[in-house]
Amino acid sequence: MKAEAAVQRRLLDLAGVDTELTRLAHRRTSLPEHAELTAAEAAVRAAKDAVVEAETDAGDLDRDIRRLERDVDGVRARTDRDNTLLAGSGVGAKQAAELQHELETLARRQSVLEDEQLEVMERREALEGHLQHARVSLDAAERDLTVISERRDTALADIDAGEAGRRRDREEVVATLPADLLAAYERRRAQQGVGAAPLLQRRCQACRLELDRTALSELRAAASDEIVHCEECGVILVRTPESGL
Repeated sequence: MKAEAAVQRRLLDLAGVDTELTRLAHRRTSLPEHAELTAAEAAVRAAKDAVVEAETDAGDLDRDIRRLERDVDGVRARTDRDNTLLAGSGVGAKQAAELQHELETLARRQSVLEDEQLEVMERREALEGHLQHARVSLDAAERDLTVISERRDTALADIDAGEAGRRRDREEVVATLPADLLAAYERRRAQQGVGAAPLLQRRCQACRLELDRTALSELRAAASDEIVHCEECGVILVRTPESGL
């Protein structure tokens, strides 16, 4: 295959654009924001779980408080009724003794209920502080997630713009290359990751290996319009005044 030296050098422009596209693609997948976002999402999930757990516990305690309030109210109502009966006329000695005994029992029951109610209310008050802390932590985690997401989106938008510009550059270069030369370049690029590279000071800039004397002699003898390849990695070697031939 043959192509003028100037046309061959345009392969280096194409290789440069492709290298930049590869770099941008690598940057897209390796943005530190990806890992930060995963960690931030996990933090938000953990914070939400903590809030749900605290809210569930608070709800249980609130139900206990309401139940105890009903029980205390019931005991008080029964006490009031017994006191009313005891103070009324026509109550015999036996009934009065039974009412008095029941009032003593109700008093002890009320004392137990009120102690339990106080304990539950204290636990509820302590839990309220934990719940508020959990909600503050969730708000902070969600803010961090938003900041990281925005930073990630900005970085991706920058990469998108860079890729769009490089693709336009590639199209412009591709339009100037013969079809057979472009096809050879694309085949090498698919196989090696690099389609063409300059020969600089007798060293292939794709594999970074210095060519031996035999290969250099063959390159010196090759016509300037002949397409040559690196004997080590197989990419198209583009000869320039800096090749050292």
